[in-house]
Amino acid sequence: MSIQTINPNTNKVLKSFEEMTEKEVEAKIAKAKVTFADWKETSYQQRADLLHKVATLMRIKKSELAKTITLEMGKVIAQAEGEIDLSADILDYYADHGEEFLADKVLDPEYGEAIIRNSPIGVLLGVMPWNFPYYQVARFAAPNIMVGNTILLKHASIVPQCAAAIEELFEEANAPEGLYTNLFISGKRASALVSDKRIKGVSLTGSEEAGASIAMEAGKHLKKVVLELGGNDVFIILEDADMEKTVEWAVVGRINNNGQCCVASKRFIAVEAIADEFIQKFKDKLSKMKVGDPMDPTTELGPLSSEEAAVHLADQVERSVNEGAKVLLGGKRADREGAFMEPTILTDLKPGIAAYHEELFGPVATFYVVKDEQAAIELANDSDFGLGASVFTQDIERGKRIADQIDTGMVFINHPTWTQADLPFGGTKRSGFGRELSALGIQEFVNKKLIRISGLNDPF
Repeated sequence: MSIQTINPNTNKVLKSFEEMTEKEVEAKIAKAKVTFADWKETSYQQRADLLHKVATLMRIKKSELAKTITLEMGKVIAQAEGEIDLSADILDYYADHGEEFLADKVLDPEYGEAIIRNSPIGVLLGVMPWNFPYYQVARFAAPNIMVGNTILLKHASIVPQCAAAIEELFEEANAPEGLYTNLFISGKRASALVSDKRIKGVSLTGSEEAGASIAMEAGKHLKKVVLELGGNDVFIILEDADMEKTVEWAVVGRINNNGQCCVASKRFIAVEAIADEFIQKFKDKLSKMKVGDPMDPTTELGPLSSEEAAVHLADQVERSVNEGAKVLLGGKRADREGAFMEPTILTDLKPGIAAYHEELFGPVATFYVVKDEQAAIELANDSDFGLGASVFTQDIERGKRIADQIDTGMVFINHPTWTQADLPFGGTKRSGFGRELSALGIQEFVNKKLIRISGLNDPF
């Protein structure tokens, strides 16, 4: 079976890679285990120096790496370059702060002394998605390499050139062989790897189905797992919002990465007082977006990641309309070559309609009008997902009160849900569990070892 790069702008195959054989995978796992025995003995400074080297190489090669992202999954080129910068920032962040985050914690027992020491646990398996092919890897690999773990990485099958390029960056930075290893294998084979005794933990970012498969295997074999799954983030507009800026952020929140973000703003909830004004301005801006070749710097909306993704999104829209939703804008595949979907707004959504419940991974927004703030909170929480949320209001204290009542892992006030190295990222409910980034992200795959020093005459 081959793993292929298919340019979603043209739906043409660009390059193919063969899946690794069982013998090749076995050799990679064995090497990762051997390397762990040495890597865990290195100093934090040695680990930081390596991460800084990889970050520097990323920035030097930014243009080349960004073009590969755009060719493989259709991200517009400026955003692809931004992803490389963000990924390098994450590597530098953990290189600069990892030792501090992992420092011994001194306890104060009644007798004697005690500390908690963060120790690496071994070889980790990462299963990463296509929508941010460098960033997703950076936020998993950087903290764990800093901890002293070693990494096996199964990347999404539609971004094989990105997957290979990341491994090459580590090689060029003179990382020891086996520290970071790319695996060209299927998702099914990745799930099967969880049972391998040499693999001590697993992190997956992806679909609910993939997360359930990995979690089932991890549970069966009593292994730690971190899951970042889907989202159906709300974007609440209150009557005192700054309308012009709110609409600008609404477009960014929905269309960034061609609408293919777990934390994209997907459900737009406006209170009655300003609903008409918001939706008219939002619709107007979406309708004027330039759709086209993601390599063109003037393009605002590129293709979806694959023809399969475009077909699936169009089917979700069609099913929703058949179930009673109304199309306010768009609603169809764009009339051009490639995996394109028109900017779309759906309204009149109720429980039982597909778009009310399902994550729409692309440039399709759902719009709701509610009576007041309390109704907005209730609707926001009526979801199986709980990743992020946004609240737009000029009353910051009001925004904080609402944030407390929204059942998600992240709430942003006056900004779409987004990410940066020093902010924790993760969700609740069916959006997964565990945290990445910030000081929290480096604590997931460590042994928090208690070291207790007692006097010989201390009581039992």
